[in-house]
Amino acid sequence: MTPLVSVVVPTHNRSRLLRRTLRSILGQQVDLEVVVVDDGSTDDTAGVAAIDPRVLVVRHSQAAGVSAARNRGISEARGQWIAFCDDDDLWAPDKLTRQLGAVEREGADWVYAGDVNVDDRLRVLSGGPPPDPAMVMSLMERGNPIASGGSNVVVRARVVSALGGFDRGLRRTEDWDLWIRLARVGTPAWVCEPLVAYRFHAGNVTATPGEMLSEALQLSERYGLAVDVAAMQRRAAWAALRAGRRGLALRYYARAVAGGDWRSIGRAAIAATHPAVGTDRIFALLDRDAGWIARAEQWLTDARGDSAIEQDQSPASRG
Repeated sequence: MTPLVSVVVPTHNRSRLLRRTLRSILGQQVDLEVVVVDDGSTDDTAGVAAIDPRVLVVRHSQAAGVSAARNRGISEARGQWIAFCDDDDLWAPDKLTRQLGAVEREGADWVYAGDVNVDDRLRVLSGGPPPDPAMVMSLMERGNPIASGGSNVVVRARVVSALGGFDRGLRRTEDWDLWIRLARVGTPAWVCEPLVAYRFHAGNVTATPGEMLSEALQLSERYGLAVDVAAMQRRAAWAALRAGRRGLALRYYARAVAGGDWRSIGRAAIAATHPAVGTDRIFALLDRDAGWIARAEQWLTDARGDSAIEQDQSPASRG
């Protein structure tokens, strides 16, 4: 039978993280299939992925990149709706149920929710509500307004197929590029709840933050957008700070200041001196909405318990 939702999960050499991600997807209370696209992994990804008959594993013999992997998943999918989830992120148990309810109410072709940022032990680092759909449509011209984009959006299968999927030539803004095209099809629905946990860990530190800026300018030219260049420079600076590259962060902040973003003077001062640079403690500088985080904790507490059990039962923990 045709599933209602196909969940596309691109992965490359992250079997340890993939196991927990798949458990959060398979726990959804909807009729689904999971298409895991093993993008040239050399670890035990294939064995980890084969945990449920609802999981289809397809493999690239060589790594082709996340956009190519997602597009392969779209081509293999049988569902009426396609959801995307990266191999290191987690979902609340009712994510798909609530998002499908929202698109049904609104008659929309795509839907997003809210998120929190978590560390490798699923402790919340930061988080707050997303902009509403009207604001998303307005902000789309200046930057990517959908947090955790690759693990957040659910889209009607026929629509994403007609749009051609993800641009394989983009590495840092491929999700924003697709959301721009979706926004030109119609306004999204939303669920204003923290249903996605975007997991920060050593494996997803951005090595080349400048790509975000260069690709944003490429999209600006492609679609005639008024991209907020200063905001892109701040994002590149933040990625450099997370990687512990103070000098590079200062250069991006200096460019933002040169473009008239005077608030980046203070950001540059923090970048030059703050002891948390290069660690997860740097997230303390971001906004933390206590009520929002408390709502995420309602399901993250169970996810932490499952992760602890898995670690205790792993071969490494048994010696």
